[in-house]
Amino acid sequence: MEPFVTLTSKLVPLPNENVDTDQIIPAQYLKVTDKVGLGKYLFAGWRYLPDGSPNPDFVLNRPEMQGRKVLLAGNNFGSGSSREHAVWALQGWGFRAVISTRFADIFYNNALKNGLLPVVVDEETHQRLFRWVDADPNVEITIDLPNQKLCLPDGTEVTFPIDSFSKHCLLKGLDQLGYLLEHLPRVEAYETSHPPRVDTTVLLTQVPPSPAPRS
Repeated sequence: MEPFVTLTSKLVPLPNENVDTDQIIPAQYLKVTDKVGLGKYLFAGWRYLPDGSPNPDFVLNRPEMQGRKVLLAGNNFGSGSSREHAVWALQGWGFRAVISTRFADIFYNNALKNGLLPVVVDEETHQRLFRWVDADPNVEITIDLPNQKLCLPDGTEVTFPIDSFSKHCLLKGLDQLGYLLEHLPRVEAYETSHPPRVDTTVLLTQVPPSPAPRS
């Protein structure tokens, strides 16, 4: 994963509330296990017209939104099923962070495990951000993960919560497996200094013989 330290970006506003994971990535696109290419199907039900052409009224299809790294989402983002593909699709489009007042727990955890930063803000800050974007679509914010601060367009700062383990992994660009590998020397040292609790040779002698083949 790419480390997340600080990020300055313009915002993609999506004020819709209670956006669930089926709206983020519809079920027909869940047949793949590879993350590559899923960004094409992000918000597919809103992003494309029935004939498959881009919907010019949807925010992601506006030319000035391309390249932006932060989604300013409505209240209660990511509810619904636990599909990890929702996070993959957001990242595939190019998002590195999502701002909302609340995230569904499973989506929140999936995001952190995959390197997408969910930033929880209070209602007043949330509404101010939408007003700023309405007044000037090119306003920028800065996310400072080491200090857990969101720097607003007027220079003020608000803090956001994140657990220490997820913060460490994001700063280092590690997933859970990467975290374990980071501590591999300590794991190996522990294994060599502690004898196995189960005698595998005894277990092997207790394995029943295979049944004779039927004639």
